[in-house]
Amino acid sequence: MVNSNPNGTGTSMDSQLEQELKDLREQYEQLRDRKVRTEQDVANLSVQLEALNTQAQDEYGTSDPEELQRLLEEKREQNKLVVAEYREHIQKIQEDLSTVENGVAGDK
Repeated sequence: MVNSNPNGTGTSMDSQLEQELKDLREQYEQLRDRKVRTEQDVANLSVQLEALNTQAQDEYGTSDPEELQRLLEEKREQNKLVVAEYREHIQKIQEDLSTVENGVAGDK
């Protein structure tokens, strides 16, 4: 920018305005780039979400998060029961084995 003031008093102010304008342009470019990246991220996440919704619907019959949470809790309870039954089964085997071992030891 050329100083149009013949006494030179505008030079400092013109330089400051030019620097501020440059800084603002850089900031604008950064924000524009950030906006583009964010829009791309949103588009990618939307595609992923749709794929996950489809997968959930196919595998569990629903893609509703609350219903999926309920199904998860049901499965956890079922797993607890299976583990408890298996634990009892193992304990019974250990008891039976101890009985057999004691019986064999008593026959000697």
